[in-house]
Amino acid sequence: MPNSSDYAALWLTFKVAGLATLLLLLLGTPLAWWLARSASRWKGVVNSIVALPLVLPPTVLGFYLLVLMGPAGIVGKFTQWLGIGTLPFSFGGLVAASVLYSLPFVVQPLQNTFVAIGNGPLEAAATVGAGPLDRFFSVALPLAKSGFATAGILGFTHTVGEFGVVLMVGGNIPDKTRVVSVQIYNHVEALEYSQAHWLSGGLLIFSFLVLLALYSSKHVQPLNRAAK
Repeated sequence: MPNSSDYAALWLTFKVAGLATLLLLLLGTPLAWWLARSASRWKGVVNSIVALPLVLPPTVLGFYLLVLMGPAGIVGKFTQWLGIGTLPFSFGGLVAASVLYSLPFVVQPLQNTFVAIGNGPLEAAATVGAGPLDRFFSVALPLAKSGFATAGILGFTHTVGEFGVVLMVGGNIPDKTRVVSVQIYNHVEALEYSQAHWLSGGLLIFSFLVLLALYSSKHVQPLNRAAK
């Protein structure tokens, strides 16, 4: 049966995933809109940067985040100047790393959805006097609800399953940075297979139910389309 440290790891994991998903939707929406609508020559560069976590080993990304957010890094110096210290081995560091690592799982479904909307509805709204912001909030966002559902689900579940990045940036501090994936690793390393089974089986069922909802709902964009 799960013990108190298992429940603490689960609670911390869902807190990180929930906050990271909210930040991803807030930051990823304007970025996805720009990528879908822009003809800038920098679009390919930005798309490549967003997609990097899909191909980059998590430990590589975690290492460079650790360097950047550490005391001698650019981000670390800035956060120290703000008076909040450094982000590594803290809840804030876990959230920041999770946002960057799960970025393509939110931006790409939204970008694909905005592209699929096309120019027609926006041009129709413009003919009746709707400005750019009005067209975005009253036309684009309602039409993109399936993309937002997909992006939210993928961002949340991907964050829940992180291991390499969160271990590099957050370490393995009980009740502070020890998320469920790290807790499973600890159980396996200690040959506590029954404890590992409880957590792993729970995540397996959770992931299956999320994917079942993703594929079954008429209001959610299918995963294979979101990945294009």
